[in-house]
Amino acid sequence: MFKKLREDINTIMQRDPAATNIFQVLLLYPGLKAVRSHRRANWLYKHKLYFLARYISERCKQKTGIEIHPAAEIGMGLFIDHGTGVVIGETTIIGDNCTIYQGVTLGGTGKDKGKRHPTIGNNVTIGAGAKVLGPFCVGDNSKIAANAVVLSEVPANSTCVGVPGRIVKIDNKRVKPNCDLDHIHIPDPISIELCKIINRLEKLEHKEEAKDETI
Repeated sequence: MFKKLREDINTIMQRDPAATNIFQVLLLYPGLKAVRSHRRANWLYKHKLYFLARYISERCKQKTGIEIHPAAEIGMGLFIDHGTGVVIGETTIIGDNCTIYQGVTLGGTGKDKGKRHPTIGNNVTIGAGAKVLGPFCVGDNSKIAANAVVLSEVPANSTCVGVPGRIVKIDNKRVKPNCDLDHIHIPDPISIELCKIINRLEKLEHKEEAKDETI
């Protein structure tokens, strides 16, 4: 128990420059309290003590503003920064060494039973206000930008931004937006404008290359 507490405190000290000492982290960080409460609630839930598990989860929500379903599976090294408004659904799985900021929702779509919440890989960062909705995977080492709404799988080592979420980087290389529109889907106006800008830049580059060849 004390080993895990020490690891939790070290995680916060390493990732939050505002954390100046251990006592401050131990007493004043709601994310730490939420993670530790969830471990107790999760243990009770696995032993079919559902009411007690939900009671601990509810008390934690009232004290910290962070709602974690006791059935959610969370790895080591989770840092919930600030924390207010964070919601983590029942069938969510979170890997190791992840960082979640305030206002994040890891939720489901619809009322189907079974796996309906996301699976978050290792070393993932999810920005403030982001929504990750549905039973898909967010790959290791990925970043979800603030206020993004992610509705489909995110590859490993990628960056996802916007509403709806789209991949803009994979392995630190920019991804060219897909300019082909499928009329059965709602178009993304931001993606369309980006496509227009890229097309204009390509035309200008071709013109400059043609000028250089004639000189």
